[in-house]
Amino acid sequence: MTALISFFVYLALVFVLAGIANHAGKNKSFLNEYFLGSRNIGVWAFALTYAATAASGGSFMGFPSLIYTHGWSLAWWICGYMVVPLVALGLLAKRINQVSRIAGAITIPELLRRRFESNAVGNLATVMVVFFMFFFLMAQFKAGAQIMATLLEGVPVYQSAAFGLEALVEGIPWIGEAEGDYLLCLIVFAVSVIVYTTYGGFRAVVWTDVMQGLVMAVGVVIMLVLALTQVGGLGNATKQLSEMTPPEFMEVEVTRGSENTLVEKQLPRGTWLESGGGDIIRLKSATTIQSGADKSESVEAIRLTTPFEIEKVKEQGSVLEGYRYNVVGEVETYAYGAGKRGVYTSTPGPSRDSPSGFITVLIAFSFFAFWNFSGAGQPSYMVRQMAFKDTLTLRRSMVMVAFYFALIYFPLVIIFTCARVLLPGMEIYPDRVMPEMASILTINAGMPWLAGLLVAAPFAAVMSSVDSFLLLVSSGVVRDIYQESINPNANEKQIKRLTYGVTMVVGMLGVLAVMHPPQFLQHLIVFASAGLGACFLMPMIFALYWKKATAGGIVSGMLAGGLTVLALYLAGYMQTGKFGEYLLLGLHPFIWAVVVSTILICLISIKGTPPAERVQRRYFGGEQR
Repeated sequence: MTALISFFVYLALVFVLAGIANHAGKNKSFLNEYFLGSRNIGVWAFALTYAATAASGGSFMGFPSLIYTHGWSLAWWICGYMVVPLVALGLLAKRINQVSRIAGAITIPELLRRRFESNAVGNLATVMVVFFMFFFLMAQFKAGAQIMATLLEGVPVYQSAAFGLEALVEGIPWIGEAEGDYLLCLIVFAVSVIVYTTYGGFRAVVWTDVMQGLVMAVGVVIMLVLALTQVGGLGNATKQLSEMTPPEFMEVEVTRGSENTLVEKQLPRGTWLESGGGDIIRLKSATTIQSGADKSESVEAIRLTTPFEIEKVKEQGSVLEGYRYNVVGEVETYAYGAGKRGVYTSTPGPSRDSPSGFITVLIAFSFFAFWNFSGAGQPSYMVRQMAFKDTLTLRRSMVMVAFYFALIYFPLVIIFTCARVLLPGMEIYPDRVMPEMASILTINAGMPWLAGLLVAAPFAAVMSSVDSFLLLVSSGVVRDIYQESINPNANEKQIKRLTYGVTMVVGMLGVLAVMHPPQFLQHLIVFASAGLGACFLMPMIFALYWKKATAGGIVSGMLAGGLTVLALYLAGYMQTGKFGEYLLLGLHPFIWAVVVSTILICLISIKGTPPAERVQRRYFGGEQR
């Protein structure tokens, strides 16, 4: 309960900041203030809002789940992120800020529309932003719901409300299929973020990002100290990790002793059971043994294969007594790493799907380029680049954000490799390993109240991303579709009402879409990052730095980049039956999309009619309005 109190104190501060931001924005131009904070964001605010937006639920939920699943190889996967600020901000930020001020643009699609004086460019950019950004929103909503579910687990009122909600929606298509605890937390999280984002706008987002960025950094440092202390140091953790072998996957029927046959027994997800031979499994979903029956329906489970992990679970008294299990069908092992010691401490890392392991050399190089250049092409980051005050702010912020990312990501690798030692069997629900780790670390340290503050770190990451993405999508719909194409003469009152309405509707659609998300939310993050980067990186570079780039070239580049990513993800799904990319020649789809986009922009722009001299002079010859 103390953890809940500290967590809700943090939430209260978020809403207080939103209220102050709303008051500060009064008597100012609504659109410029609501979407860009009047373009006067200083060093600390700009650096931390940029960092907090980048360090999303993927960083604090999806990334830890991959570390837990694949081990130290994730250091190769994420290492490029350390220099993202230097590449992304150094490549485009100053020029975006200049051109957006010349154009008087508030959004990225509007900037492109005015740069090329083309509705086709602006409308396509808006469609691409809304489409791919929706996948980002889905991932963040899932992360937020999981964090709350972990924190509230075991609270009687919450459990009763979850069961009641599940009974209430039972039978409703799509919604009724979601688990009650996840659905309840998803609704509470979504309402919280949508309300303060809608009410406070960009300035509220920036101010809360500053607080959330500090919370994230402090939370990671505390978790690092606690994790290393409780595993006996990094050397001891690595030694134990080197002895581990990946788990096995199967379907089982749960059986019980004859003395319990008259009682209905509900077995929650995460229940540990033992076979007659001493092996133990953990249930991936809940199941029930009806009264009078001697076994349950078949349910998915994982089986540990490392002897000291098995003994640890038994010593903790976690195994449910009086019940056993029988395996139904075939046992599935990892495609790479099954029964092999040392796979968690070396590359390519264990993989359930790929015989070549999690990360090959080519994939490592692909992701080094991917994080840097897809980050440079993210409209959510570009919007912040339109809002900083001056060049000195930019230079100092680049250094601060680079330092911040180093402070966040490398410690996360250490913390969640330690999690394999402290939390066996989290493969049943890997995306919840972050809040589970926060809970176990604080309980072991005798400070359960601290769990609320540590859980606030990933929650802050999620909230700081959701609010940014909501604003980005709503600005695209309101500014780039409604005001530009439907009602150019709309007054500020109409735009204000529509902005609030669109923000809430987009948030609710995100909730509906994420009722049944994929297992790893990081897959959604990578897909959305790849799609947005492919659509906007090269078109934006050419728009900012090549005065003879044409509207036709930019349109073809955006389409080619986005469609290349979609095609290779579709090929990946057809190959494996799961949501994921197809690595053509071992390279990530983003790499191929950038190549195709670049070629088409160059060819079509060279063959097309150059922009009018007036346009070239305005954006490249010093003429300003």
